[in-house]
Amino acid sequence: MSMSTAAGKEKDKEKVVVCVTGASGYIGSWLVKTLLHHGYTVHATVRHLNDPEKVEHLMRLEGAKERLKLFKADLIEEGSFDSAISGCHGVFHTASPVNFNVKDPQAELLDPAIKGTLNVLNSCKRVASVTRVVLTSSTAAVLFTGVPLAADVVVDETWFSKPQFWNLYPHMMWYVMSKTLAEEAAWKFAKEHDLDLISVNPSMVIGPMLPAKLNETVALILNLINGAQTYPNLSLPWVHIQDVAEAHIRAFEAPSANGRYCLVESVVHYSEIVKLLHELYPTLQLPNKCVDEGPSMETYQFSKAKAESLRIHFIPLKDSIKDTVENLKEKKLISIPN
Repeated sequence: MSMSTAAGKEKDKEKVVVCVTGASGYIGSWLVKTLLHHGYTVHATVRHLNDPEKVEHLMRLEGAKERLKLFKADLIEEGSFDSAISGCHGVFHTASPVNFNVKDPQAELLDPAIKGTLNVLNSCKRVASVTRVVLTSSTAAVLFTGVPLAADVVVDETWFSKPQFWNLYPHMMWYVMSKTLAEEAAWKFAKEHDLDLISVNPSMVIGPMLPAKLNETVALILNLINGAQTYPNLSLPWVHIQDVAEAHIRAFEAPSANGRYCLVESVVHYSEIVKLLHELYPTLQLPNKCVDEGPSMETYQFSKAKAESLRIHFIPLKDSIKDTVENLKEKKLISIPN
């Protein structure tokens, strides 16, 4: 491709206006950054326009001055996304609370996730220019089916979490419920209103953080470094934030994209995370024993076929961990002895 052709393609994208809900969050921020990098004009929603912690990192992004516009919107306020979505060709709905320690699950997780998704989709339905909506769901809405997870089990996009198995990880139960019910509500709405919907289902997302505030998944890595005496007896799926942002955009751009896309680079036991941290940073004081003495939770596999159809070639887990730790150092959340 010639330089002039490439420049022309990027210029064309400036005419494509997209909305990112929850733009101040971990995934939302990276999505805004990557969309701007690709040349898009972005309408970004945040709850508090005057909160520097929510907006300053967005306004500093390359291309923000020319092609980023911020809008105030609240998930539980019907119609509050109308102005942000007006004139947009695509909508990326990332806004949904990620909180594993809730006191009031209905108010803190369920209402914002489910009612919020329907509020955003209703706004999309009212805007004729919207051609596709990309929903940020989670592998939490995929994994909990009652099928025992083992080394020979391959999870794919046809799996849907079922209510009777949401409590498999008790500390995450309300989050699992919120993501599953929100995605189910979205698919029902899309079918009833003939809306072109794609669901992107990331796993445990790690890598550099753009917002100042620590998020729940990066905190899992930080906790291992910050004096934990043991590591959990859990096997979890992991993915790099950069791959998550790219997958959203390719799901929007690809005419053939459809249904759900699970984003998992690998599934590993916590002991493997500790091992990789030790290889990368030998001076770190890391936990050397599991929280319980029972058999280690088995790992399992995720099919990468659909993600790879979007030309996603996953960043290896070791690199994801390194990028995460380096970012924690930059933010002065950790210091590593020489």
